[in-house]
Amino acid sequence: MPITVKDYTWEETETSVFITVPLKGVQAKKTDIFSTDKYIKVNYPPYLFEVDLFAPVVDDKSTAQVGNGTVVFKLVKKDHGIWTQLAASSGGDKKAMIEKREKEIEKAQQRAEEQQKAAAERKRQEQKYALREQMRLEEEERRRVENAKKAERELAMSELETWKKQQVQSEIAKRNEEKNKAGETERRIEVAKEEEKKPQVRAQTTEKIEPPKKKSEAAKKKSSMFEDDDANMPAIRSKGKIEVSFTPRVFPTPVRESKFHEEEEWLKKQTEAMRAADIDDPNLSEEEKNPLWLKEKGDGFYKSGNVLAAVNAYSQAIRMDSKMPALYSNRAACHLQIRNFHKAAQDSSRALELLTPPVPANAAARCKAHVRRGTSLCQLEMYVEGLMDYEAALKIDPKNETLTQDAERIRQIIQGSTDNNGNDALESLD
Repeated sequence: MPITVKDYTWEETETSVFITVPLKGVQAKKTDIFSTDKYIKVNYPPYLFEVDLFAPVVDDKSTAQVGNGTVVFKLVKKDHGIWTQLAASSGGDKKAMIEKREKEIEKAQQRAEEQQKAAAERKRQEQKYALREQMRLEEEERRRVENAKKAERELAMSELETWKKQQVQSEIAKRNEEKNKAGETERRIEVAKEEEKKPQVRAQTTEKIEPPKKKSEAAKKKSSMFEDDDANMPAIRSKGKIEVSFTPRVFPTPVRESKFHEEEEWLKKQTEAMRAADIDDPNLSEEEKNPLWLKEKGDGFYKSGNVLAAVNAYSQAIRMDSKMPALYSNRAACHLQIRNFHKAAQDSSRALELLTPPVPANAAARCKAHVRRGTSLCQLEMYVEGLMDYEAALKIDPKNETLTQDAERIRQIIQGSTDNNGNDALESLD
């Protein structure tokens, strides 16, 4: 049963009401305040202060301040004037007060729901407005881009048309020039033919009319005419040499005699040779050029937990010697550690390509490469392919119980009888 607080104080003006409620040693954080336009309640167990106000107040503008062992209310009157009393009724009817409290609480809940709905509606309207603005901006941007593209297309078409006209005019001018040259050549030929015919006609007429003495003069004249023509002829064209360059072919043999696969292999070897020449860096020490030294450095980084440094060391060693399968296999283990499963599968596959032919000396390395590739494929949810690698590893090492258990677990995952908990097949390095 709460203890009703009676020793509160209050003051009023024409516009405001001030109420001071003592907390009686109760901590401020344990105080519960509830107010409406006609009802105020302060609950701080075991004490309770509540009052049914004489007149309504503006709840949105009223305040309550907790501190210094009191709760101070500043209430703004809805209608200006003097109340002369704080409570609406001086009687201590608890039942009426309880009904009043429940009624005000219900009213406050309804008002809170209305405010919540109003806030939700306002938020929805703001979202709709923001969406419309976004659509408007996107439409403006789309139009701007379309207009820019249209302008660029028009400019390009205009330039293309101008270029076409220039080409047509150039072609016409070229044809006219060729036609003029051809006409000039024909005219010169005709003139030369006419010049050749004229002396013969003149010689025939002089033979009939003029005496023999005249004929010899005509012959002399004719020979002098040819001598003049020889003098006017252009000089014989001098000799010249035209050099034609062809695209050099990589292989000395013609295409009809070449062999594609041999050529590809030859190019591959040449590329590797050029790559080795590029690696000849004077800034590198002799140890940094030794792939075995780099492999040992990578192994040390891996064992100390510095996986990224190990990847860099193995990669540098592969640059120096791309034919060592242990480098690819160990780098695959590093990629598994950092969950780079695609590259782990690639490096494992490259290691298996180099571990040929399969002999007892490389059985352990082939087994590790199969397991690492199978683990990568399983992590990529390619369980069937991963199981194939595990089975290949079991063929190499059939007494390995860990591989047997992992392979059985993968079979169960494929059959759907268990969940994928992941394979952590990160064995020791080669």
